[in-house]
Amino acid sequence: MLSQICRSGCQSFTQRLLPWVQSTTLSRSHRVQPSATGHVRSWSNIPFITVPLSRTHGKSFAHRSELKHAKRIVVKLGSAVVTRGDECGLALGRLASIVEQVSVLQNQGREMMLVTSGAVAFGKQRLRHEILLSQSVRQALHSGQNQLKEMAIPVLEARACAAAGQSGLMALYEAMFTQYSICAAQILVTNLDFHDEQKRRNLNGTLHELLRMNIVPIVNTNDAVVPPAEPNSDLQGVISVKDNDSLAARLAVEMKTDLLIVLSDVEGLFDSPPGSDDAKLIDIFYPGDQQSVTFGTKSRVGMGGMEAKVKAALWALQGGTSVVIANGTHPKVSGHVITDIVEGKKVGTFFSEVKPAGPTVEQQGEMARSGGRMLATLEPEQRAEIIHHLADLLTDQRDEILLANKKDLEEAEGRLAAPLLKRLSLSTSKLNSLAIGLRQIAASSQDSVGRVLRRTRIAKNLELEQVTVPIGVLLVIFESRPDCLPQVAALAIASGNGLLLKGGKEASHSNRILHLLTQEALSIHGVKEAVQLVNTREEVEDLCRLDKMIDLIIPRGSSQLVRDIQKAAKGIPVMGHSEGICHMYVDSESSVDKATRLVRDSKCEYPAACNALETLLIHRDLLRTPLFDQIIDMLRVEQVKIHAGPKFASYLTFSPSEVKSLRTEYGDLELCIEVVDSVQEAIDHIHKYGSSHTDVIVTENEKTAEFFLQHVDSACVFWNASTRFSDGYRFGLGAEVGISTSRIHARGPVGLEGLLTTKWLLRGQDHVVSDFSEHGSLKYLHENLPVPQRNTN
Repeated sequence: MLSQICRSGCQSFTQRLLPWVQSTTLSRSHRVQPSATGHVRSWSNIPFITVPLSRTHGKSFAHRSELKHAKRIVVKLGSAVVTRGDECGLALGRLASIVEQVSVLQNQGREMMLVTSGAVAFGKQRLRHEILLSQSVRQALHSGQNQLKEMAIPVLEARACAAAGQSGLMALYEAMFTQYSICAAQILVTNLDFHDEQKRRNLNGTLHELLRMNIVPIVNTNDAVVPPAEPNSDLQGVISVKDNDSLAARLAVEMKTDLLIVLSDVEGLFDSPPGSDDAKLIDIFYPGDQQSVTFGTKSRVGMGGMEAKVKAALWALQGGTSVVIANGTHPKVSGHVITDIVEGKKVGTFFSEVKPAGPTVEQQGEMARSGGRMLATLEPEQRAEIIHHLADLLTDQRDEILLANKKDLEEAEGRLAAPLLKRLSLSTSKLNSLAIGLRQIAASSQDSVGRVLRRTRIAKNLELEQVTVPIGVLLVIFESRPDCLPQVAALAIASGNGLLLKGGKEASHSNRILHLLTQEALSIHGVKEAVQLVNTREEVEDLCRLDKMIDLIIPRGSSQLVRDIQKAAKGIPVMGHSEGICHMYVDSESSVDKATRLVRDSKCEYPAACNALETLLIHRDLLRTPLFDQIIDMLRVEQVKIHAGPKFASYLTFSPSEVKSLRTEYGDLELCIEVVDSVQEAIDHIHKYGSSHTDVIVTENEKTAEFFLQHVDSACVFWNASTRFSDGYRFGLGAEVGISTSRIHARGPVGLEGLLTTKWLLRGQDHVVSDFSEHGSLKYLHENLPVPQRNTN
């Protein structure tokens, strides 16, 4: 039976916790059961896939992406993680979230172990409560209400607090894990348990047996009896159990653990004390880097500071266990920090023994920033010369480029669909077209950066200018199409922007040689580092978190890629379109041959493109006419699969399959056909189901066409022209970084102009605002001044 202290403390905590836990979990009747195959577990409607986890222990993981293969994991919860801000009692919400994450991983087939702090804090709260209750009632009445409030609480000794809090802490963990049908077991240890060989073997055997039975061991130092650390034992290659950091490291190595996650109240390891002006989070820490780090003070609670954590982490790393130190207290990330780490996401500081051959993506971002600033200071003629040189290299080095592309195509054969293979393929004609487009960009770049947009005389000898400047550092993420690399690079060079490029691995050989040629061109004016190709194992989601290094993200790829990036890039603007649902409305006053030709080109010329036709709107009067029959016959010849919209299906006795959704981007030889009664109904349909990309009207009635052009709210609206004209090269922009459907900054095909922003330049002579006050000596003029004419040659 628990003591009165446990009843007053643990029960109150559990009673406050259980309603919250029960609202998000299942009853005991929904116990986790393995399927017949043994690969899927579930509670409620959430499946948990048991990932194939088999690994020979002995060497730590070299890269974050490999952490998903970790089978045996130790999670160390620091005092600051489990303790409330007042250091008296536990952070219940945080603790419940951690238990949930550990339970999810346990139910994936992993072997989870917890090393937890919190007994002292829990015991301190309970002992304080007990002391207050035990005060004499007569003394309290005699002293008066005010003095009762100010009653002093004696300083509580840590060992006593630990003794009082340990049982309640474990009862709390037991209640939490029970809600997930997981059993937990408590193990208290001291340093002597590791130094005594028999005790160490007993501990090892107990832990292995618990893991074998799918039980989560919860380990803690026995703070009620823990002796001082043995002097100099660390110097002999054996880490002392001085705190829970060293305990977790010792346990991880002893149990041949794949991964040790150390949760604290900071994001990870910084090169200087967190909170200082120049402190930078270290993404990957390597043995021997200790000299480059200045350690701060210890945590607000607990025994060990960051120096102790790093020492324990390096000791575990040397023993073959990978380590990540991360923040377990941040409210926006603590709910998924453990699972994010195991998924290989860039969270906290990852300890690795393998240094990458090239620079980290953070270093590449810094190089792109400094290189871009140098690029922006070049004369326009110098930037144009770089682009011309790159265009020449594309044709001069044609054989090398095509040979690299051939390797990509051979490796992608059988893995990529035919439309994607077509995007991946380069040819002599493509390279020639690329070179022509780059020369167009060079010509248009002569008057881009530093162009004066507005001049105003604020007052006498006080003049204001608004001028164009680069955005900063661009991150362009593209799939399959290696020809995207020189196009985007040329636009970045012309606009003076630094550039990070992340291409798909299916085009790695092509991207590598194209990037080398780009840097060769940049080298003629000493700005080689302005364009960087990200070759590390960085996940796209991790790149989207580099908000201090990247100013704009431009995705070029599938709608799913764009949506994923828009979701991940919470702190960085994203320019692009998530879908290309392009419409063509064939009006009742349309030419038969013209309509057929435009539909064929829009749908069949390149069906995988984002500007390909996806929905054909037919005026009702055209049904069962030669125009309609000719369009249908052409689509059959081109082997286009037709889906009928609801109204179109109602007119047919035997109709094609009715469309599942009118908001579908097929990206293939498939097309939805729907019937409308008027141009206004066509416009309404486009606004309801379209993606604001490109929409077309086919008609011989100029008035109807102008009505359509003015009222359709899309980035590109055409009259009697194929949707496929929605392209930067075809618009005369030389190339594009993408097509934007947003309504701010840039819209439609985004070329050089879309990669510029502005800044204000004010030139005065000792002007102060007070001179313009009611009783001041100066008055505002706000006169518009002539703007220098732009060079359009």
